[in-house]
Amino acid sequence: MEDSYLEINQANWDSRAPLHARAYGLERYLDDPDVISDVVRFDLPRLGDVAGVDAVHLQCHIGTDTLSLHRLGARMTGVDLSGASIDHARQLAAAVGADITYVQSDVYSAPDALDHHTYDLVYTGIGAICWLPDIARWARTVAELLRPGGRLFIRDMHPVLNASLAMTVADEHPDRAQQSWISGPGDVTIALELPYWEQPAPLEWNDEVTYVGSEAVSSPRSVERNHSIGEIVSAVLDSGLRLTSLVEHDSVPFEPFQGAMTCDPGTGEYRLTERPERLPATFTLTAVKDK
Repeated sequence: MEDSYLEINQANWDSRAPLHARAYGLERYLDDPDVISDVVRFDLPRLGDVAGVDAVHLQCHIGTDTLSLHRLGARMTGVDLSGASIDHARQLAAAVGADITYVQSDVYSAPDALDHHTYDLVYTGIGAICWLPDIARWARTVAELLRPGGRLFIRDMHPVLNASLAMTVADEHPDRAQQSWISGPGDVTIALELPYWEQPAPLEWNDEVTYVGSEAVSSPRSVERNHSIGEIVSAVLDSGLRLTSLVEHDSVPFEPFQGAMTCDPGTGEYRLTERPERLPATFTLTAVKDK
């Protein structure tokens, strides 16, 4: 399994890419040159001014957040494992006349794929690092991509959210391998059922549909791992970066637990309908490479 995780996940994301290109509302980026993604808009208070910086977006998918950072003035490079995702990202950039470089590569090979260029900013967004087997290696890769004075910005799913499953009253034995986001009549219970800490063996899913829309994916198999907050912070520190902030949020820009969450129309973020203070849904971490 370890030797093939890249092949499995590449096929999975290649099959998701065209579905996401239809479901992400790309028309708004074509119609309005000032539009940025809800994800990047949420990031702005902590991201700050990126005008004029050289930035690389790791695990950029179809490039909506990459384009958004470009529109904020950053000189952008996007990197993704999925060739189909990179194709859609390039098409979007070309359609709006955005000068963005896209490179197909897995995260750990990114320094080689980018000819060891270094950047002022390494940006990573929602739903990214769970696809990586080794968070310490990820942090070392980030440090290698940063020039002195450069910074890491990551907002991603909280490991408590990743360790949780939603169940209805009738679901005594929920099977995530059959359905990622469990919905149905009755009360929804969210239970901590999956590993919180990074494990030697990955979790394997066979999700017939993606997290947007209802179209079936042609390659449903995927493998992932959770990484605890402590493991993430320790990896960043051990890589030689200096932690500058860590913020936990009660919201996430998609609906992981159908029937238990409410969307804020102003931000596009979902949080628990009842007592949202119970669930850390995402986190933002920033760090700097001093030398």
